[in-house]
Amino acid sequence: MPSEPGPRWLARAGLPGLAATLGDGAHGWMSTRVGGVSVGPWAALNLGDHVGDDPRAVATNRARLEAALGVRPVWLRQVHGVDVVRVDGGTPPGQVADAAWTDAPGVACAVLVADCLPILLASQDGASVAAVHAGWRGLLGQGGVGVLEALAQAWPAWRQPRDRARSRAWIGAAIGAQAFEVGPEVQAAFVQACPDDASAFVPSPQRPGHWLADLAALARARLRRLGVECVDGHDGSTAWCTAAQPDVFFSHRRDARPHGTSGRMAAAVWLA
Repeated sequence: MPSEPGPRWLARAGLPGLAATLGDGAHGWMSTRVGGVSVGPWAALNLGDHVGDDPRAVATNRARLEAALGVRPVWLRQVHGVDVVRVDGGTPPGQVADAAWTDAPGVACAVLVADCLPILLASQDGASVAAVHAGWRGLLGQGGVGVLEALAQAWPAWRQPRDRARSRAWIGAAIGAQAFEVGPEVQAAFVQACPDDASAFVPSPQRPGHWLADLAALARARLRRLGVECVDGHDGSTAWCTAAQPDVFFSHRRDARPHGTSGRMAAAVWLA
């Protein structure tokens, strides 16, 4: 695995992954593509059950992940939206949402990613945690309310500015700015919503009129505007870029072109 500087690597039950820094009372961890039984473009630890992989392989991979976490991950049906749900021991899988929070032991809030940002969060006292799936659509949202702003409205531990300031956030591996090209409409939408976000875009050297977008910087800016002071993880460097490391990470942008599909990794957060 890559060495520092970059992600902090931590194996759980033999699975290599990234450890999230979330303070006392909360655990956060992100898987890689290593350590599973899937083959082909899904090799090896594909956790997505919607990308064409053998369902038996996905079930085995998910069982390995659950053993590594030591708690049950609650899988969402993610739609690049802004819906937020609370999960607990009785929550069935498949809730339509792109963010989840819990104050219940024994379960993990989990999101699937293969270029989009996984964002894990914990309240100051570690008594409540949340996970967010954030691509550019989810971050941007509509009318100034993206998935992070929606979480601030729905998650009790994040509703007050003082509570957000004391919370901790960690941004996991995702596509880096050097690999994430977007059209002019995406850049214009972010800048119209917040002119300061223009600094997260640079002109693409490959396609005139297009832009390279720093997704992690856009998320950090949103978190900062919400008042979150402690944000660790993805810093925009290639060590965090899913597209730059095919042996370690799945990347939809990189893999879908030759294969038509890509596997999915998981980022999960749970109470200690």
